Amino acid sequence: MPRAYTVATAALALGVTAKWVDNILSHNKVLGIRQERQGIARHLSIEGLMILGLTALLNSELGLPTAEAIRIAEEIAKANGQYFARQGLSVQIDLASFQASLLERLENAVEIAPVPRRGRPPANKTGRLD
Repeated sequence: MPRAYTVATAALALGVTAKWVDNILSHNKVLGIRQERQGIARHLSIEGLMILGLTALLNSELGLPTAEAIRIAEEIAKANGQYFARQGLSVQIDLASFQASLLERLENAVEIAPVPRRGRPPANKTGRLD
């Protein structure tokens, strides 16, 4: 079974906030990311992280809207780093290099990302909202 990563780990590896990753995944379907019903933690695969990384890049560098950036990122991932628009625009990225950089950042992020707590939170015995 391939390894799955948490939202916090993905955010650290991608250089974005966990809120950005959560918002993207709440409003869009992304290949390689298993999303279930509310209350179930998301599981992000390497492929899903690649698409999110490409989405962030297209979003920040080209100013593409998120849904469009996701669609193009998925096409880039499928076409070995190339995308050709109907109007003649082409985008090319060294996918192997991009993936190697992402894996290196991911390796570091795994070491420092917070581990999500499991189970119910401890009961508040005082009744105060500290």
